[in-house]
Amino acid sequence: MKDLIRIIIAILLPPLGVFLQVGLGKDFWINILLTLLGYVPGLVHAIWIIAKK
Repeated sequence: MKDLIRIIIAILLPPLGVFLQVGLGKDFWINILLTLLGYVPGLVHAIWIIAKK
């Protein structure tokens, strides 16, 4: 259930979803960069991080 909530948050704001999953680690900063390059890469990365862990 928590993962579903994180995925919904990630759809709205991908870095926040990653932050809730892993904190301020390297995955968070990678997601910030991907989101700045485009919403879709950031979204895909966020969902992948949430589903992986």
